[in-house]
Amino acid sequence: MRVLAWLCGLLLLAAGVASQFGWRLPNAWNPWAALDVRQPPNLLTPYKLSRLRNDPGLCRQALETSELRYKAQADSPASANCPLQDVWRIEQGQARLSSSFLASCPLAVAYALFEVHGLQPAAQRIFGQPVAQVEHLGSFACRNVYHRKQGRPSQHATANALDISGFRLQNGERIVLARDWQGDGDKARFLREVRQAACESFNTVLGPDYNAAHHNHFHLDMGHWQVCR
Repeated sequence: MRVLAWLCGLLLLAAGVASQFGWRLPNAWNPWAALDVRQPPNLLTPYKLSRLRNDPGLCRQALETSELRYKAQADSPASANCPLQDVWRIEQGQARLSSSFLASCPLAVAYALFEVHGLQPAAQRIFGQPVAQVEHLGSFACRNVYHRKQGRPSQHATANALDISGFRLQNGERIVLARDWQGDGDKARFLREVRQAACESFNTVLGPDYNAAHHNHFHLDMGHWQVCR
């Protein structure tokens, strides 16, 4: 985290100096440029994703570079137990979804990055075909972590997390975490590559190796913790 903060500071300084001479940093390395989903993630991506949380205009710019099909959702009342603000309904990406899901802007854009630069390339490398459908267990749930009565709210409580349980390839073959994570075949290899690729886009990635509660899904969120397990 210190290295990332140092790098962002250096790039901000470089961008300021360059502007004095009429120069421009490439958008991928310009901290102030909108995030472009078509460009591979780099060291600035977490910073750019964090800027989307409270900037609807910047969020829309990033979403427009993606292949997501999405709709803006009305904010919920501030009196709600788990109020939602600046949330989008994601209906489809490059692959179909088992159902649409609600997502904060950082989660939506991180999902688009993951699909384009992680998920689909892994499927092509290992199976020679794309993922046609992503199966998930949901995103928004007004609850605390692990459904405890006391404790901190889950990232799901703000639609800032998504749980993915499996994938369906173009030929109809299914890959399911609960069944296929263990082993050393192509399906297990694919799931491990997907887990690692997810860590390039999401802040927190938890899978079957983390604990028994995640034996059947990848938990992906855009909270403050940087975890890849």
